[in-house]
Amino acid sequence: MSVAWVRQVGWVRDRAPAGIVFAVPTIDDVREYWNRHIHDLDITRHPVGSRGFFDDLDQYHFEKLHHLLRLVAFDGYRGRMVLEVGCGAGVDLARFARGGATVAGVDLASSAIDLARANFEQQGLDGRFEIADGERLPFPANSFDLVYAHGVVQYTVDPRRLVEECRRVLKPGGEAVFQVYNRISWLNALSKLMQVGLEHDDAPVLQKFSIGEFRRLLDGFREAKIVPERFPVKSRLHGGWKGAVYNGLFVGAFNAVPRALVRRFGWHLLAFCRK
Repeated sequence: MSVAWVRQVGWVRDRAPAGIVFAVPTIDDVREYWNRHIHDLDITRHPVGSRGFFDDLDQYHFEKLHHLLRLVAFDGYRGRMVLEVGCGAGVDLARFARGGATVAGVDLASSAIDLARANFEQQGLDGRFEIADGERLPFPANSFDLVYAHGVVQYTVDPRRLVEECRRVLKPGGEAVFQVYNRISWLNALSKLMQVGLEHDDAPVLQKFSIGEFRRLLDGFREAKIVPERFPVKSRLHGGWKGAVYNGLFVGAFNAVPRALVRRFGWHLLAFCRK
């Protein structure tokens, strides 16, 4: 892996001294981090693994990412095979399962797989779960009708390899959904302005992409439509005066601007692809 490539995708953090290149993280580094950090676990007061715990995760996840309910047909894969890469606690995958899909979930972190299994057990859902690296999926080619990888590409060591693995296990004509962070976005700019770190910005890998960079990553697909999303909503994760300014002033002011003027600056870039 060349230093030029390392610089291009963002291994060199903004806070690094000029000319300093961090050691390239390994999959083991990524696995260790995500075994200790799972999205949104601190927003619930119910015991970990309880039905109330998973209900809280679902409610908060889709409150924060409400656009997913509009853009993703969770109930549109009845009788078909759906794989989630980086399934975490299984919040999204449970939606596909409740919609009648036959589902499988993989995650690099064993702690995530344990939670996903508990989530499905609490809801009486069927699903297959494996600890696996998204860059080396343990499935034959042409196995799935949909591969869903939300919030995964930006945290893996080799994003192109992960995307290609997702394409490999798709059936001909199958669909893939990916989500990455937009480098040219309102949240990236705001975090620097207010000197507030992004969630999981201490992860071994955290990459951000422009729309053009993301499109090039998907060039192996027959079709790829990119949709910028994730505009400001009130957050439970930040307190103090910065949280008050963000929730009380910024969210309302930003959302008063016509969406057409700010669409391309959404924090999330979602890609809807066809093999």
